[in-house]
Amino acid sequence: MRPSPHPLIVVAGSTGSGKSALALWLASQVDGEVVNCDSVQLYRHFDIGSAKVPVSERMGIPHHLIDILEPQEVFSAGEYARVGRETLREIAGRGKTPVVAGGTGFYVRALMDGLCAGPKRDESLRERLAEREKRRPGSLHRILRRLDAKAAGRIHAHDRNKLIRAVEVCLLTRRPLTELHAEGSEPLEGFDAVWIGLDPPREELYQVLNQRVEKMFESGLVEEVRRILEMGYPASAKPFESLGYKQALELVRGNCSYSEAVEETQKETRRYAKRQWTWFKKDTRISSISGFGHLLQVQQKALDMVMARFSREA
Repeated sequence: MRPSPHPLIVVAGSTGSGKSALALWLASQVDGEVVNCDSVQLYRHFDIGSAKVPVSERMGIPHHLIDILEPQEVFSAGEYARVGRETLREIAGRGKTPVVAGGTGFYVRALMDGLCAGPKRDESLRERLAEREKRRPGSLHRILRRLDAKAAGRIHAHDRNKLIRAVEVCLLTRRPLTELHAEGSEPLEGFDAVWIGLDPPREELYQVLNQRVEKMFESGLVEEVRRILEMGYPASAKPFESLGYKQALELVRGNCSYSEAVEETQKETRRYAKRQWTWFKKDTRISSISGFGHLLQVQQKALDMVMARFSREA
């Protein structure tokens, strides 16, 4: 007789919607532990711009997959899925409930649904693709539409990193990326997941994001970037490509003013939130709650959903 699946909670939503706050609160209610699913929070030293919850505010609840990489390390979604699944099983093995806080949609998909291994990165090809996109913005998305229309429909034209990888895989394997994913996916086994999505009103979210960006810069984001560079890490390190860090790096280089860096970060963060919202809306497993994750009524509604699900299956 196979053992009953272990409870698992997935908290998804746009940046700024309060995923970390809700995941932390739910973990405190269900004897749980938080598992980070944000690609930037994996890296050490990148704290302010990634909105990591300070250790002092974690209520003594263990947080996993935060600060596990050095800035120059490359970590794919497939590698995240492998380490993430090991973490989920380790938490479940101690009788705790994993609570995944997921903002990086591709990592959530890799963790829960699996991904094909895919070919190894071809750095020379990636450099050529990046240079092409730099010279002719939008060209990679047009290429991907010809190679794999389904993948092009799922990847935003502005998402440079995903576009490079998708085109790279198609060119190296001579097969559509979606076809490879369908063959190679291995869904997570041994867990029964309840999916909760945070969906605050758009205009309120944009106001929160604008204010959060201002606070990030006021709290020392630029100084954090200078400090990381002074530690000897290269400006080419992957986390410097992320929102806030990219603009702060340009400010440090003297390529823009403080106000321009803030405004550009605000604009791109709003765009990113919209892409995240679109990504998670397509997942029919997610039950959405209108509101921010720090609000008591939202937290209680989320807990009610969790308890109703698992008490029904007990």
